Amino acid sequence: MSFLKNIFGKKETPIRTYTDFWNWFESNQEAFYKVVKSRENLEKDFFDKLSPKLGELKDGFYFLTGMSGDHTAELIITPDGIVKNIVFAEELVAAAPALSNWKFTALKSATNIDNLGIRMGDYTFDSESLSFYAINHDAYPDEIDIVIVHNDYKEEDQSTIINGVYIFLDNYLGELNSVTAIDNLKIVSNEQAESELIPISKLKDYLIWREKEFVERYSEVHYDTANDSYSALEAELNNGRPWLAIMNTTLLNWDNKASHPWILAVEIKYDGNNNNGMPDKETYEQLNVFEDEVLAELRDFDGYLNVGRQTADNVRVIYFACKDFRKPAKTLYALTKKYAATLDVTYSLYKDKYWQSFERFRTA
Repeated sequence: MSFLKNIFGKKETPIRTYTDFWNWFESNQEAFYKVVKSRENLEKDFFDKLSPKLGELKDGFYFLTGMSGDHTAELIITPDGIVKNIVFAEELVAAAPALSNWKFTALKSATNIDNLGIRMGDYTFDSESLSFYAINHDAYPDEIDIVIVHNDYKEEDQSTIINGVYIFLDNYLGELNSVTAIDNLKIVSNEQAESELIPISKLKDYLIWREKEFVERYSEVHYDTANDSYSALEAELNNGRPWLAIMNTTLLNWDNKASHPWILAVEIKYDGNNNNGMPDKETYEQLNVFEDEVLAELRDFDGYLNVGRQTADNVRVIYFACKDFRKPAKTLYALTKKYAATLDVTYSLYKDKYWQSFERFRTA
């Protein structure tokens, strides 16, 4: 029997929880430290071992590693800019054990701009090559619309320059601020600039100032949907199938939209081909049960406003406007797993401070 054990090896415990992952990591941490410090066989002996374990835990985890000092290896867990995965990277690192020779970091940290220089292809991205200006919108006074100017911008190398700017911002602002602090970002050449240029080194202070103003204005804003009015909207798609929506029209005309800048869109696919793209009675009841559970978790006074839903062509989409993105991400991830056997659910989280993506419902 022991001979068979030696042949087949010891079966590893599946990674189901943060604790499972860190127990596994701790059991391998000495070997991992040596690999990271020496940088020998880093991909084979570290990357290729860590990636599948993180994948067992959840899709959407990425990582960076290197030495943080002479005797400390650092492991950075990053969602690679995907908003709905930020909270899970933060939670995973918060659950990490204290290990000598290891530092664990959630999301890429901010870097002093004096020490920051990135090169991609023939382009550099640093305080000398980049500048910025902000666009102010009278109709959207809290929108943070930033234009980054690259001194050597060439249209034919647009993708390289865009990637370089985003990597620069991740490192300069830190990944969290890079993803959440800017509403709109455009990258242009000096010739295309339409305003006075500001050194990129001042961007961080500008964003802090704008965020402070925003928080002071909206931190105490709450909303109760109990007495709101709803409208049923109907239309016909290009394929002749019906489109139906039920929207909170009172909420769509609210003046404080910017207080709930994060939009959660929950998409549920179903088979409605025998019913002109609409759900049958059984499916309709399943969709309502699921929506009721979402509503029970994401309550209006807590900062999660159900704007409405649309149903058409084998898909229902439920919309929420949210004060933050962390709880909606966790809630929908849990419910997606819970209903995986009966409903095809996906969800996205994006920033839309003035709910411009809902304008079509106001004019329908």
